[in-house]
Amino acid sequence: MRRYGKHTDEDDIRSRPNRKGNRPRTNIRPKHEDAAEGMVLTVDRGRLTCLVDDRVVMAMKARELGRKAAVVGDRVSLVGDMSGKKDTLARIVRIEERASVLRRTADDDDPFERVVVANADQLAIVTALADPEPRPRLIDRCLVAAFDGGLEPLLVLTKSDLAPPEKLLELYGALDIPYVVTSQDELYDGHTAADRVREHLDGRTTAFVGHSGVGKTTLVNALVPEDRRRTTGLVNAVTGRGRHTTTSALALPLDRADGWVIDTPGVRSFGLHHVDPSRVINAFPDLEPGTENCPRACSHDEPDCGLDAWVAEGHADPARLYSLRRLLATRERREGD
Repeated sequence: MRRYGKHTDEDDIRSRPNRKGNRPRTNIRPKHEDAAEGMVLTVDRGRLTCLVDDRVVMAMKARELGRKAAVVGDRVSLVGDMSGKKDTLARIVRIEERASVLRRTADDDDPFERVVVANADQLAIVTALADPEPRPRLIDRCLVAAFDGGLEPLLVLTKSDLAPPEKLLELYGALDIPYVVTSQDELYDGHTAADRVREHLDGRTTAFVGHSGVGKTTLVNALVPEDRRRTTGLVNAVTGRGRHTTTSALALPLDRADGWVIDTPGVRSFGLHHVDPSRVINAFPDLEPGTENCPRACSHDEPDCGLDAWVAEGHADPARLYSLRRLLATRERREGD
């Protein structure tokens, strides 16, 4: 049992040998009960920009956290200088339990997973209908990452003035995923594209993903205009400018609504080495009961899979099973395959 104060003995003290003037170090760590609560807005070379009440505070991770890393969206506890003044630095002493995580690996054969965003409610997958051409494999992979991490997906299709959306939407109809179609002139029924997207973001924290050229950051800039950024100081504190180029994830307060948008760097690939198929099936409540008759460690795409009988008995739409298997198959195929 750990002992405190006058009851502490040599088992509670450790020291580093062979160093002169070395003071004993205790394993007893402070509780930091007076720590302030904050949210990580962005991370840059070991410095974390956090929102504490109405102030933007620069912080670093406390040594006591070890290798545990804080990411954008994390709820954290901080101590130290919380004034937000220039050249001040606070310390993050706790990272709260995450409600959701968006994770990826650099490639499918890379076992090292990276948490991109924490505590987002929704993943907005932005893709152009033309220039550049849609990449359904990448969309599928983002959907798998959303289902695996506990985020609800939203499809945002841009540049509808260059190509119609129907063909791409047919691929995802069985998944019943909400979507927004926008054009380059951003006008439709008297509303701008940003207004239509904003309706799906109100009251939520939404991470935006998409590969370069699809208009993701342009859309985020419309959702969080420069005057809002200057008022809060969120971008200025990170880059010193009113606009930003997405080189790291960045959380910004939604304009004219209650919510947050998290812009992430453009992705070329989305590795899924970390994904467990049993977690993806959780996003298919109509199919999940059918897995009770699956063999152990079933891939859900083999001769003895219990889902075939489940669907044949009329418990679920065959298109749903096809969509599930297509998504799971993305773990074995690269986006360009």
